[in-house]
Amino acid sequence: MYKKAEASFWTAEEVDLSKDLQHWESLKDEERYFISHVLAFFAASDGIVNENLVERFTQEVQVTEARCFYGFQIAMENIHSEMYSLLIDTYIKEPKEREYLFNAIETLPCVKKKADWALNWIGNKSATYGERVVAFAAVEGIFFSGSFAAIFWLKKRGLMPGLTFSNELISRDEGLHCDFACLMFKHLVNKPSTETVTKIIKNAVAIEQEFLTEALPVKLIGMNCELMKQYIEFVADRLMLELGFSKVTTPEPNHGCVSGLMMTMSRDEGLTLTLSSSSFTFRKRQVSQS
Repeated sequence: MYKKAEASFWTAEEVDLSKDLQHWESLKDEERYFISHVLAFFAASDGIVNENLVERFTQEVQVTEARCFYGFQIAMENIHSEMYSLLIDTYIKEPKEREYLFNAIETLPCVKKKADWALNWIGNKSATYGERVVAFAAVEGIFFSGSFAAIFWLKKRGLMPGLTFSNELISRDEGLHCDFACLMFKHLVNKPSTETVTKIIKNAVAIEQEFLTEALPVKLIGMNCELMKQYIEFVADRLMLELGFSKVTTPEPNHGCVSGLMMTMSRDEGLTLTLSSSSFTFRKRQVSQS
């Protein structure tokens, strides 16, 4: 997996934002509000992921191959943070609003709730490595999934080419990071119980559903909130299966409906997101900005 990550390396300079500002100014107020707040969440969350890697995982894991992957992940999360900062700088010209978004953990309650959940896992000295691997698989697999899908929705509408291209690159990276967390979990001898893992995943699902259907509802950009709820449950089920457990969703989501907004992760195929008739498949360096 380290070699897959290495082959997927990219830099913020590869993303062309020259057309985005014109698109940004043509968006509705509620669409700009949604995008700016999603970017604020992403900018804050990558720092939290890195804090966990530096403070906990790289200190605990002694397997050379895993440490190589974590080291590369830290570098990529830094690039993600740089990219989100560039996006906010490009779109938001008012210094006070920009500062407000860059300090989202303190200024935005909806972001703070998600951040606090992740930070609590970093600081939890009694939680096992296995529990925390599951928690951060949920951060990168569930907490990011709905926001990634919302930005893909903008691509389907032909909007914000720089933002949507960076979203393809970052979502591919995060899919690989989530896959690696699942791989590490499978190698553990003493795994958390099914009940513990299920509780962590269900908790993450509830927080993400609240975030995108109540605190920052996707209806602001024309998406269906109920469909988004089902989609988040679908992503959680995929994660549970990848971890080696049964699905957590009860009852089964309406997959006829979810098929309109479906993300699947595969070690061989990368990350595929289907939005109605549009399909985006990422494989190593084959992602390009049109």
